[in-house]
Amino acid sequence: MTSISRRNALIAGAGFATFAATPLRAQQVKLKWAHVYETGEPYHTEALWAAGEIARRTNGKYQIDVFPASQLGNENQINEGLSLGTVDMIYTGVAFAGSIHKPIAISNAPYVLRDFDHWKAYRDSPLFRQIASGYEGRTRHKVTALTYYGERHVTANKAINKPEDMRGMKLRVPPAPLFLMFTKSVGANATPIAFAEVYLALQQGTVDGQENPLPTIMAKKFYEVQSHIMLTGHITESLLSIVGSHVWGRLNDAEKATFNEVLLQAASRASNQIRESEQKLADEFRKLGKTVVTPDRAAFRAAAMPLHNDAASGAGWSKAEYDALQGLARSS
Repeated sequence: MTSISRRNALIAGAGFATFAATPLRAQQVKLKWAHVYETGEPYHTEALWAAGEIARRTNGKYQIDVFPASQLGNENQINEGLSLGTVDMIYTGVAFAGSIHKPIAISNAPYVLRDFDHWKAYRDSPLFRQIASGYEGRTRHKVTALTYYGERHVTANKAINKPEDMRGMKLRVPPAPLFLMFTKSVGANATPIAFAEVYLALQQGTVDGQENPLPTIMAKKFYEVQSHIMLTGHITESLLSIVGSHVWGRLNDAEKATFNEVLLQAASRASNQIRESEQKLADEFRKLGKTVVTPDRAAFRAAAMPLHNDAASGAGWSKAEYDALQGLARSS
């Protein structure tokens, strides 16, 4: 064979190798998982674990890149991105999903959940799956898991012991309608601000306070610009793990089972870590020189309960759904 022939053979061989390799590369699917939480929080670390586990169980077919800390937008923007197909998977608070299907936000009504055991009973109940299926019917997105975000507590630069102490207070709340139910119950002025902008708003005095679980207050360093932490526990917050319809519809049955199983495991792992963390953090804040207040929760609860089924205050669930939630097994 002449040198020219050998060169042509090599070129042809390289072309065949490129052609043969193309279908193999095309089999790999890259997905974007967006959320607004910090890289050190369990939501993010467990999302990374889930991404690796899904890649392993699908032999590398699905590569999931996780984008934390609002890199792909705030809560409303990533929810919109899921519908547009610019984002493939998200964590989102139930109140944000509730802007699409109101009943899914029921667990965010203030004091509607009694405690962590009540939250777990709801997570594992047919009621949650029934409500989630309503959201899925509207969006075609897939709700795979519910993750515990923690009890939300109020922070401020003064002590708050009873609902009246919050009257007229400028309170930052997430930009989702249901949070207005809590502010209405205490007479505070709701100031919706995106999560990434809260620290600056507190620092500059744009708002008087904010409300979030203790692990979030620590992770976002809100304690640096707030002197008092009130253990109001007014909302038992949850995050949904949602896979976009444009992704879920293309998965085969085995892949759907893998995504479901892994995302449920990640949610359970993150939930346990958050629960463990929030039980220790009050003392950590005291060590940091913060004033931790135990307010009159009974008074806060009494102020909120009348609004639970008031559509004007944000309720969007049926009385049957509400009664089913309240009827879930009580903790021992």
